[in-house]
Amino acid sequence: MSLSWCFLVEQVQNSIFVDHRTTSTTQTIRSKLLGFHKCDTRPFVVEGQQVGLIKSDVLKHLIKYPEVFCTRDCEQTKQGFVELNPAFRDYNERTEQLEKVLRNLRSEGLLPALKGWRDEYFEVKSEHRALLKMERAATPLFGVRKYGVDINGYVRHPTLGLCIWLQQRSNTKETWPGKWDNMVGGGLSVGLGIKETAIKEAAEEASIPFHLVKSLVSAGCVSFYFESRQGLFPNTEYVFDLELPVDFVPQNADGEVQAFELLPAKECMDRVFTSDFKTTSAPVVIDFLIRHGHITADDVVDFTQIVELLHVPLQSFYTYKAHLGQSQRQHQNLQGETKNYRCSSLQKSMENGHKRAT
Repeated sequence: MSLSWCFLVEQVQNSIFVDHRTTSTTQTIRSKLLGFHKCDTRPFVVEGQQVGLIKSDVLKHLIKYPEVFCTRDCEQTKQGFVELNPAFRDYNERTEQLEKVLRNLRSEGLLPALKGWRDEYFEVKSEHRALLKMERAATPLFGVRKYGVDINGYVRHPTLGLCIWLQQRSNTKETWPGKWDNMVGGGLSVGLGIKETAIKEAAEEASIPFHLVKSLVSAGCVSFYFESRQGLFPNTEYVFDLELPVDFVPQNADGEVQAFELLPAKECMDRVFTSDFKTTSAPVVIDFLIRHGHITADDVVDFTQIVELLHVPLQSFYTYKAHLGQSQRQHQNLQGETKNYRCSSLQKSMENGHKRAT
């Protein structure tokens, strides 16, 4: 395999993938590892901790709910930051108040991401502390970190060598319909652990029996930042490898997969770099091919940059911390005065207030 690839890293959050086989910048390949574009974003802060990023086209809808969200000025960011009302006392109240807003926005039909509403929840965390849970379809609107699992199902074929199972997603799925994808993958929902999720998804998506799935091998994780019309995707995927018997054929059990195909490593790589492959799953396959010696420093230009871009330090995008103690004192002093208070977007005179939600 002879490849000449090059990443031109324009900035920490922006990359170009150059395919020298065609001596042109290929947009479809560019988006396979990082698709973060320059945009106007603000930190999203909960309990004094940044947990996400909000673009201006989303913010214009959120500021209609001043009892829940407030835009504040600060010295650390040019655009200021967006804060969830700190008067909300706990996990449940924060979840409930946010849910009301999201359901209203969904009914208005103005945000494409909410058309994929699933009634499935992801937790929003600061480090290891869960602050609230959020409808999965809404997470790209707030740029909150998402976690999932992926299983690389592979076969050591006697004549074809290393082969990899891919799935084709159902045409009825809300996201990436009809696209090719890893054999098994799924998000980490509230209440489920990492390996527990992997075993569950293996059964649902590919009918892999327990006597095979118990051989799952943890292979670390990949992380990347991707932007699309739906929003921002700061994703971390926990990766597992699973060697399967040559005669095993996966069968879907939950109606979300329409086909499976076993491809030799080279053909799998070619499939990944087409518009028919799910962009946010490509890093997992690339990582697998690197670890198994099918993408190497000998035949890939800027190999080290490729490896680094498979492990984007997402925590560096979430460094803003509000002065929580000062904020709490301010809100305690103003608690009796804020019943009729409504926060106005980007007005310095409104910096210290939230109307408590009813």
